[in-house]
Amino acid sequence: MDDELRPGEDHATVTLDAGGRVSGWSPAAERITGWPADEVVGRRLSVARPADGDRESEEWFRLLVQSVQDYGIFMLDQGGHISSWNAGAERIKGWSAAEIIGRHFSVFYPPEDVAAGKPVRELEIAAEQGRLEDEGWRVRKDGTRFWANVVITALFDGRHRLQGFGKVTRDMTERRNAEQALRERRRLVGHLVDAQEVERRRIAWDVHDESIQSMVAVGMRLQLLAARLPEPHASAVAGLDESVQAAIGRLRGLVSRLRPPELDRHGLVEAVSGYVDEVAGRWGLAHSLRDELTAEPSPAVAITVYRICQEALSNVHRHARATRVDLRLSTVDNGTLVRITDDGVGTAGGDAGAGHFGLIEMHERAEAAHGWLSVTSEPGRGTSVEFWLPTLPEVAGAEP
Repeated sequence: MDDELRPGEDHATVTLDAGGRVSGWSPAAERITGWPADEVVGRRLSVARPADGDRESEEWFRLLVQSVQDYGIFMLDQGGHISSWNAGAERIKGWSAAEIIGRHFSVFYPPEDVAAGKPVRELEIAAEQGRLEDEGWRVRKDGTRFWANVVITALFDGRHRLQGFGKVTRDMTERRNAEQALRERRRLVGHLVDAQEVERRRIAWDVHDESIQSMVAVGMRLQLLAARLPEPHASAVAGLDESVQAAIGRLRGLVSRLRPPELDRHGLVEAVSGYVDEVAGRWGLAHSLRDELTAEPSPAVAITVYRICQEALSNVHRHARATRVDLRLSTVDNGTLVRITDDGVGTAGGDAGAGHFGLIEMHERAEAAHGWLSVTSEPGRGTSVEFWLPTLPEVAGAEP
C-alpha cells in the first residue's frame, strides 16, 4: 500500500517549456502515468497519455493536465470550438470551464486579429504543418491584454484524419516587459555613452586648439626671453619654460586619454597597445598584448573596447596589487572578444569588485553595445575580465 497513489496523498508536478515540451516530471507523475522521467522529459506532454482501455490511468492523466497551473492547456474541435479547459487556462484567461467550453477560441484574440482572420489562419497552418507556434497579444475575460506564447498542435486519428487541436498557452507578459525594460535601459545607456564621447571629443579639441597652443606660444616667448637675458635671470626663465613644457606634456596626455588619436590613425590594436605600454610602464607592470583580430571593428565598437580596456587596467592598478597584466584581442562570432588577466590578489565570490563604479560602467558600456562582460576572480589567482561586442550591434527598441 505504500506505493499506491491515492487522490490527496501525493502531488504530481509537471513543468513544460515555452514550446509545450516536458521539462520537469515528478515521481508522482511517473506513478500516475507509468512513464519514467527520462522517457518523457524533452517530449510533448501527449506522449505520456496512457494506453487505450486503461480507464483509471486515463482519469489520472486527465486530472494531471487539469491541475497544471502555469500553462493553459485545452482542446479545440475541428472548427476551433473549445472542448476542454484546465486550471491553468482559467488562471491565465479568467474564464471558468462552464463559461468557455463550447465557445470559439477566437474570443481570446484582439478584435483586429479576429477581423484579419488570424485565428482561422492559425488553425489552417497547424492542420497543414502539424503544429504552429506564435507569440502575440491575447485577451482575458475582463478585456485586458497579455503577451502569450501559443502552441497549437493538430490531432489526427490512425487514418490521419483531423480530429481537432491541442492548444498550450503561456503568459509571457512579465518576460516581455523585462525584455522591453532591458532594451530601454540599453538605449538610454547608449545615448549617455555617445553623449560622453561627444563631450570628451569637444574637450579634447578645446584643450588642443586653445590651451595647448596658448602654452606653446608662452613657451616660445620664454625661450626667446631667456636667450636675451643674462645669468642668473636666463636660468630662472629657462626653469619657467621647463614647467610650461611639462604642463603641455600633461595636457597632451589628457587629450590622448579623452580621444586617443591612435584610434583614428592606426586602429584599435595600436591604440590599446600604446595605452598599455604607457600605463603599465608607469605602474611597473610587466605586460603583453596578443593581436588575433582578423578584421578592424567599426569606430563605435573600437572606442567602446578602448574605454573598457582603460577602466579594466585602471582597476588592476587600484585594486589588484598585480605584477603582470596580459591582454588578448580576437575576432569571435562576428564580434570582438577581449580578455584581460592579471596575477593579482584576486577576490572571493567570483564576480570581482561587483560594487565598484568602474565595473558597473564597464558592464553598461558592453550592454549598450549589445555585448556582454564577465569578471571572474579567485583569491591568490588573479582576476580575469572578458567581454565581447558585436561587429554590427542589433537595433534596440523594435517591437516584437
